[in-house]
Amino acid sequence: MRRIRQIITHYVLTRWGRRWKNRAALEQWQEKRIRGHIDKVRQRSEFYRELWGEIPSRDWRSFPIIDKSRMMENFDQLNTAGITKEQAFAEAYAAENSRNFKPTLHGVTVGLSSGTSGNRGIFLVGEEEQAAWTGTVLAKLLPGGLWQRARIAFFLRANSNLYESVKQGRLQFRYFDLLEPLPQLLARMNEYQPDIWIAPPSMLRMLAEAHQSGTLNLRPRRMIAVAEVLDPLDRQQIEQTFGQKVHQAYQCTEGFLGATCSHGTLHLNEDIVHIDKEPLDEASRRFVPVITDFSRTVQPIIRYRLNDILTEAAEPCPCGSLFTAIERIEGRCDDILYLPHTADGTRIPVFPDFITRAVLAASADIEHYRAIQHSPEELEISYCTRTGTDNVTEQQITRELERLFTRLSCTPPQLSFTAYSFVPGSRKLRRVERGWKL
Repeated sequence: MRRIRQIITHYVLTRWGRRWKNRAALEQWQEKRIRGHIDKVRQRSEFYRELWGEIPSRDWRSFPIIDKSRMMENFDQLNTAGITKEQAFAEAYAAENSRNFKPTLHGVTVGLSSGTSGNRGIFLVGEEEQAAWTGTVLAKLLPGGLWQRARIAFFLRANSNLYESVKQGRLQFRYFDLLEPLPQLLARMNEYQPDIWIAPPSMLRMLAEAHQSGTLNLRPRRMIAVAEVLDPLDRQQIEQTFGQKVHQAYQCTEGFLGATCSHGTLHLNEDIVHIDKEPLDEASRRFVPVITDFSRTVQPIIRYRLNDILTEAAEPCPCGSLFTAIERIEGRCDDILYLPHTADGTRIPVFPDFITRAVLAASADIEHYRAIQHSPEELEISYCTRTGTDNVTEQQITRELERLFTRLSCTPPQLSFTAYSFVPGSRKLRRVERGWKL
């Protein structure tokens, strides 16, 4: 508890980068921390020691980039806790099957990623790192940190000691399993009366719909979206229902990477991670993050390429933070659609946001939608409209998509329309999805 309080105090004092006079000072501080961290990792991790060879720590930006596949291939040599991949998977799957997420391996918390891209990853978090994570989350996401009473409702596919560690001081914490039936979850919510809701956007949307129907008689003090892309349509519906902003936590297997400020702007957590921007489309400020986490030693994350598409904000946030402001987490690189160019057939990338904007432009009455590209020639659209409206036609959606494809000089795919259906649970909601591999 004392360690967590110390960490919270540190992050309150340094929140949003106000500890540093300017961006250059922040980057200089980062550089010093990273070099010291790399020296420690080089000693403790066989994988990184061999990967980096004789490259000095000061030249860490020239270290080879790794990704989830390479990390999992070298898991046994990469982690510094002496835990094998076989042991970690066995522990994680046992927890998933029993729904008991408390056991640890040698004091290390083990968890599984959701495996959205078909490649499940393992994360390891030591006790000291868990305390640091808890302090950072409380300081950045919860109003009042440890010092203000709050009942937290946390919705996710799997629980973890990492999340349970938030239960400190005046904070109450209760885990809500997304695999439970919705009526059971709503009954538990009404009984618990939480004021901080942390959930995937698809679940927050269902809670908003339950509130509208009268089956959930609660209003949150703060809502925090996690695990899924916060789609503009879902954001609008949730915020209109509860009359407040939806905050975000950019948290994944690889670390706690970002959080929203009081203005609702997502900022990268550059006081614990360094993020290089690998451009996807410089004109639209889209990039893929390559992260170096200088706070984790049990499972070091150094020069690690994520599969996410981030859009940097065009203007600084009014909050005055020195930390990079993100306009939107758009989705995954795996969900960039590809269509043949009308002239030569070369594949043209179509970012998920393009499809989102086209579908929503068809009608303000669209309530839910999904777009799945099954091949370069096939695009499936499913949607539903608000109750009592029937003025949305397939022709309207088709017309907006054809305008997009013409603007991009792409050959239009064959469109098919199906009934919308999605239930939160083991599968994350992806509004735009590419269902075939390049």
